Amino acid sequence: MPLDTIRTRLKQRRLDALLVTQPENRRYLSGYTANDSSIAESAGVLLIKAKGEPLLLTDARFALQAEREAPGFAMRLYQRGLLALLKQLLPRLAIRRLAFEPHWMLHSTAEALLKMTGALGIEAVPVSGLAETMRRCKTKTEIERIRAAVLLNEQVFRTVYSILRPGQTERQVADRLEMTMRQMGAEGPAFDTIVGAGPNGALPHAVPSDRPLGQGEPIVIDMGLRLAGYCSDMTRTVVLGEPDDKTKEIIRIVRRAQLAATQVIRAGCTGREADRAARQVISAAGYGKYFGHGLGHGVGLAVHEAPALNRRNRGQLAPGMVVTVEPGIYLPEWGGVRLENMVVVQKAGCELLNQDTTFLDID
Repeated sequence: MPLDTIRTRLKQRRLDALLVTQPENRRYLSGYTANDSSIAESAGVLLIKAKGEPLLLTDARFALQAEREAPGFAMRLYQRGLLALLKQLLPRLAIRRLAFEPHWMLHSTAEALLKMTGALGIEAVPVSGLAETMRRCKTKTEIERIRAAVLLNEQVFRTVYSILRPGQTERQVADRLEMTMRQMGAEGPAFDTIVGAGPNGALPHAVPSDRPLGQGEPIVIDMGLRLAGYCSDMTRTVVLGEPDDKTKEIIRIVRRAQLAATQVIRAGCTGREADRAARQVISAAGYGKYFGHGLGHGVGLAVHEAPALNRRNRGQLAPGMVVTVEPGIYLPEWGGVRLENMVVVQKAGCELLNQDTTFLDID
C-alpha cells in the first residue's frame, strides 16, 4: 500500500511526518481529486505521519469533497491559512522532524515554513522523491486507466481530423480538439493543445495562432487528455491533401527513428540508450541538429513525470513504466514533423498503447 511505503521510508530517514503539497502525489496517496488553481493556491495538503492516522488539511471550499474522496484521512480545516494550522498541529502531534516537498512549494512559503518550525524547535527537512519514485512503475489498474485515456484521445483525434479543412486556423483546431475531449467524456486536456501548421511546426511547443491551415503543408498536432486522473499524450503530423516528396521523406525518417527506439525499450534499457537509438537514425539522415529535445518522458497522473528518455538519463527503465516515444525534426522556415506514441515498459520489450496510424506509414 502506498501509505505503508511512505511510512516505512519516513522511519528509515528518522522523519516523523511528510507534508505532501504536490497535487499528483496528493491524489496518488489519498484519492482526493481537487485541482489546485496554481502553486500559490492549493486545494489542500496531506500530513502523513510515520505512525498514526494521516491528515488532509484544506479549507471549507473543499470540505465535502475531501470527506467523500479521502475517507481514510482525518480532515482538518484551516481558516487563517495552512501555516497557522500547522503551528497548532505539529506540537500537538509530537512531530519533531517534518519532511516537505521543496519542488512544489513557493520559495516564500518554504521560508515561512522554516521560520515557523524553527521557532517551535521543529526541523523542517526538504525531501524529494518519497512519493514520485512510487509513481514511476504503474500498477495494472493504472495501466488500464492510461490505456483508456490513450484510446479516447485517439478517438477525439480521428473525429476532429475527419473535418479538418484548409482555411481553418490553428486556434480553431485546438479549440475543437479540447471541446471534443470533454464532449466524449474526458475531464479535460492534459496540457495546452499544440497545433503548428507550416513554418509554425518548427516550434516544438507552438502556441496555436490565427494562422490558417494550408493545403499540402505539414501540420503538427500534439494533444492529450485526462481520464479518471490519468493522462495521455500523442502527436501526429498530418497533411491536408497530398504531401510533397520532402514531407514524405521527413515523416519516414521520423517514423524509422520512432520504431528504432521502440525496439530497444525494455526493462534494463537506460533513458540514454532509448534516446540514442532514435537520434542515430535522424543523424544518419542528415537532420541530427534539427532534433533538439529528448526522446520522451513518463506519463501517469502527471503528463510529464519520471523517467526521462534523453541523453542525460543513465537510469534504467523498469517494468510498468509508461513513457512517450516522440522523435522530431524541426526545420526553420519550413516546418516540423513529430510523431509520438506511448508504450509500457516490459521485461522483454515494450507494449504499444496506441492504435492510430494516421500518417505513420505513408506511401
